[in-house]
Amino acid sequence: MKIKKIEIPLASLAAESSAQAYADFIQIVRRLRKECPWDREQTHESIRHLIIEEAYEAVEAIEKGDWEELRKELGDLFLHIVFHGILAEEKSLFTVEGVLRGISEKLIRRHPHVYGDLAAEDAQSVLENWEKIKQQENPNKKSVLSGVPAHLPGLLQAHRIQEKAAGVGFDFPNYQEAFLKIKEELEEYEEIMSDSSVSMEDKEMELGDLLFSITNHARIIGLVPENAIRRTNKKFIDRFSYIEKKISDQGKNIADISLDEMDLYWDEAKTFHD
Repeated sequence: MKIKKIEIPLASLAAESSAQAYADFIQIVRRLRKECPWDREQTHESIRHLIIEEAYEAVEAIEKGDWEELRKELGDLFLHIVFHGILAEEKSLFTVEGVLRGISEKLIRRHPHVYGDLAAEDAQSVLENWEKIKQQENPNKKSVLSGVPAHLPGLLQAHRIQEKAAGVGFDFPNYQEAFLKIKEELEEYEEIMSDSSVSMEDKEMELGDLLFSITNHARIIGLVPENAIRRTNKKFIDRFSYIEKKISDQGKNIADISLDEMDLYWDEAKTFHD
């Protein structure tokens, strides 16, 4: 009997391949948990900091545009996600499958403009709908801001706080108004810094207000302050490293170089790194 050849869609083959790769990976992690002395000893608490480390390494790969490195870092990050899921399974808290089903259900629920009949004209509409749906999901939540992680870096946390508030309508009407707020806070900061009787704590508070207002203006015009400061940090490191190399090439110690001479090298570095 001649068997008719069945054409399998490429999408189905890709899905099958992905499912197999996922299943193989899960089995590897489960075996390591059972047979590796180090893996057996780990708990949610002992490796919690590594999730943050791996996430930052993935961010660094993106900033460098190193996509092969990003592939590796995403693998490391995925390992920690699966590992925590398996730890939870052992305690009968939840399952890895439950993690995936939960996020799948949430994505479908929070995208009614894709999986339902709700219209969303632009990205801002999507964000506003997202926050409204979150509120409906958690009617007993005390604040719309309670979902902002406490351990986020300061600028990123400020950005997320402002996004949450804007999602329920508490926002400047335009970027010009937000920019006026920066000027107001800058004047207050300048005034308080010139007053020697003001405590460092109060000065710190005013500086925080200024940074918060800058973050708000940046968010409104579509910039992410955390990304901006990281880019500036890298630029400074590149330029300062240039200064150090120039001084080292002369057999000198940077501690013995005058500020004027370092400024000359700094200006030189700008032509190479800008």
